[in-house]
Amino acid sequence: MDTIASLFSFITTPVSWVIVQFHSVYGAIFGPDTGWAWGLSIVSLVILIRICLIPLFVKQIKATRAMQTLQPEMKKIQERYKNDKQRQSEEMMKLYKESGTNPLSSCLPILAQSPFFFALYHVLNGIASGTTIGVINESLLASARQAHIFGAPLAAKFKDGADTVHALGATVTDVRVVTAVMIILMSASQFYTQRQLMTKNVDTTVKTPFMQQQKMLMYVFPIMFAVFGINFPVGVLVYWLTTNVWTMGQQMYVIRNNPTPGSKAQAAYLERLTKHVTHHGKIRRRSEKTIVKAIVAKGRERNESERKFINALSKAGLAAQTDGTVTKSESQNLVEAEDGTTTTAAARRQQPKRQTKAQRQSGAKQGEGASAQGEAESTQGEGASAQGEAESTQGEAEPATSLEKSDEPQDDAKPAAAKQPQKPSSGSTRSRAQSGQRKGGPQRPKSPSKK
Repeated sequence: MDTIASLFSFITTPVSWVIVQFHSVYGAIFGPDTGWAWGLSIVSLVILIRICLIPLFVKQIKATRAMQTLQPEMKKIQERYKNDKQRQSEEMMKLYKESGTNPLSSCLPILAQSPFFFALYHVLNGIASGTTIGVINESLLASARQAHIFGAPLAAKFKDGADTVHALGATVTDVRVVTAVMIILMSASQFYTQRQLMTKNVDTTVKTPFMQQQKMLMYVFPIMFAVFGINFPVGVLVYWLTTNVWTMGQQMYVIRNNPTPGSKAQAAYLERLTKHVTHHGKIRRRSEKTIVKAIVAKGRERNESERKFINALSKAGLAAQTDGTVTKSESQNLVEAEDGTTTTAAARRQQPKRQTKAQRQSGAKQGEGASAQGEAESTQGEGASAQGEAESTQGEAEPATSLEKSDEPQDDAKPAAAKQPQKPSSGSTRSRAQSGQRKGGPQRPKSPSKK
């Protein structure tokens, strides 16, 4: 580690100058020889470096998402040229060039931060050995050697012996307890950062080898920090722990406000955005407009969460525009289907609901009862028709009798209704109409049956 740190000795002067400037500020508050003054100076150095690396961090996010998008194509190339490694490498480089993606972009923040890390290690090593380095003179060196963080000197290591630790004014127990706790916190923060990236901000619809690599790194990095951490001075552990905490917070912010499409974080983000837009009726932030603009541009290629977002806006009488804004829609009942087409919500509501098995069985029983009742009524109607035909036949027979006995005197006491022939009943008329006979006059002869 000392040999590697010596390679970055050219940057020790700027790093030591930044630490001294922060120490002059915190020393006026907490005292120049306290661990708070020197510890907060290292923390401020980390924050300053990470703020300068924000553009690289944004580039890292874009590169990581681009690599996730290219994973299916990369897998096809590997399978197609699995026996020709040279052709496989050429096709990979061609794919990277066409998509404008660089695999090293995802490592840019770590690579850019490495010189500052080794320079700080070189400065703290000089403090431990009592050697002035950079802009740190003898008075600052004596002040730094007296600074302790929870009883552990800034330049002490977990593996230092009793003589070295006593020379710095501390005990081996204090140094090892403090360094062990800081190493555990450093490894745990690294594990949590990688885990939230895998569980919340990864497109779950695409299963690629890249996801398996990220899952493996989730367990490898914490182990690496634990192994190398026992060789780091307390000041370096403060630097690296602050870096991990900063990265974890930065990652949480990105996952919450700019999630990966198709991930669980995107579903939660669009749900929050739906509530906000339906309540206020517009989109205020530029980042929200950028996300809505990308969703509108996808069209039929939207995932399930994005379709739910568009449908929720439609139900609320809003429509997302191509520039990322939201306006009131003319048709408030348009709903987007899974294939990207739109249908009216009213048409969907008119579709009958699917009945349960018990409802279908009860409906069938009611239908059978109604059918039986109809058959009974039909039988009753046929009986009434037969009765009407009998009455009609009797009524036609009585006038014939009175004509035969026309020579005999009629009895005046008989009612006038008895002298006239009775009209056939409606039942008889229906029966004759059904049998094909005319109501009055001569009957139509039946056609002879064809043999």
